[in-house]
Amino acid sequence: MPEKTERQIERDEQIYQLTTLVAGEFSLQEVLDQLAEAAVKIVGVKACSIRLLDDEAGELKMRSTYGLSEEYRNKGVVSKDDPVIKAAFAGEAVVLDDMRVDGRVKYKEATIEEGLVSQLTVAMNFKGQAIGVLRLYSPKPMNFDEDDINLARAVASQCAVAITNARLYAKAIEGARIAEQMRLAGLIQRRMIPEKAPVMQGLDIVAAYIPCFDVGGDAYDFRRISDTQIIITIADIMGKGIPAAMMMSWFRGAARAYAEGCMECTGCQADEGFFAENTEDQSKLVNRTRAVIKNFNRMTCDECRDGEFITLFYAMIDVAKMTVTYCNCGHEPTVLISNGQIVDLDKGGLVLGVDTQAEYEIGTVELKNNDCLLFYTDGLTDAVNFDNELWGRENLLTTAKKYAIGSAEQLVKNILRYRRRFVGLARQIDDTSIVVAKVNHKKV
Repeated sequence: MPEKTERQIERDEQIYQLTTLVAGEFSLQEVLDQLAEAAVKIVGVKACSIRLLDDEAGELKMRSTYGLSEEYRNKGVVSKDDPVIKAAFAGEAVVLDDMRVDGRVKYKEATIEEGLVSQLTVAMNFKGQAIGVLRLYSPKPMNFDEDDINLARAVASQCAVAITNARLYAKAIEGARIAEQMRLAGLIQRRMIPEKAPVMQGLDIVAAYIPCFDVGGDAYDFRRISDTQIIITIADIMGKGIPAAMMMSWFRGAARAYAEGCMECTGCQADEGFFAENTEDQSKLVNRTRAVIKNFNRMTCDECRDGEFITLFYAMIDVAKMTVTYCNCGHEPTVLISNGQIVDLDKGGLVLGVDTQAEYEIGTVELKNNDCLLFYTDGLTDAVNFDNELWGRENLLTTAKKYAIGSAEQLVKNILRYRRRFVGLARQIDDTSIVVAKVNHKKV
């Protein structure tokens, strides 16, 4: 067996070096630049270009060159319908013996100025799909023989694998970056959800939030009006992930700002007599609550696009008057549990963000000692087990009635415990929010 020449040994070493690009963790551009240089040295030609297919544009974009001028790099567009490209994609190794006179050459003047004469084009294929072409250039006519073609095909094959690996690596890096951004966004969003419900004499309040992903579209909030009055809101954005979280953050901030501004400009503080006990002032409360909801709706309509909306349940609890004044805007009805009986608080209207002219009905319900108000989002009842069975509203109400006699914390824990027992380890696809407010003293 004849000994290899120094040139053959050098060529074998250069081909071996290509394998480091296949398995290495390099950026796509690093891989392309190293491949172009390696191809020139392995085949022993003047220059190389690598074009990658852009399926959307139907073009092959110049991504890397070695031994070519900037002017030649930018000479113009190469379509996938170019005869040389079509032949290469069909499996041919296309040799142009003299580019200066070959009718298949589109940019002859640029080729002549660059000092290029012969060209070899082979496709780079991965799993049977062409992803681009490798082109080699020589300043001599009829320069490429069968050995050069075989070498070019081997290099192109390694190029295709290395390029695909680099693309996957780039996607992995991008995925990790997005995952970290999602994690940080989730931490910020959780800061917007109260860690603890406010302590209020005569009212025991407990809340829980279980996100399905890092970020989501559920939210609840508390707004103390006075020592005996509190506004509780719970909302759900149509959608999931970052868009829903951004919309919810906007809505929460806008709703808070509007509610506080409304109170300041209308003088509706409790110590100014807004929540007095006579019928006339109760009518004012209803009208102003309706005005607040309608303004929430107008704000949301300005921000929402087709298919976007917000469900909201808004309630003002007055433990001095022992009433809850509320509006249900397309949300899951808050449940009032009183003496073992279930009452749905369902007065209200359309979801927010759909119709600027929507009308809303305001409800007022009297409360008694030990009554429970259960606020929740549909993620609580829509949880499924491995048999794809919903936990459902019936299971929720059965559990709520069973444990309503205890504290608000016990009720929340038992509802979540029974649901977890039902669904097991099945992955859920929606956030869960739950708030329980229990009246724990006699009328004051």
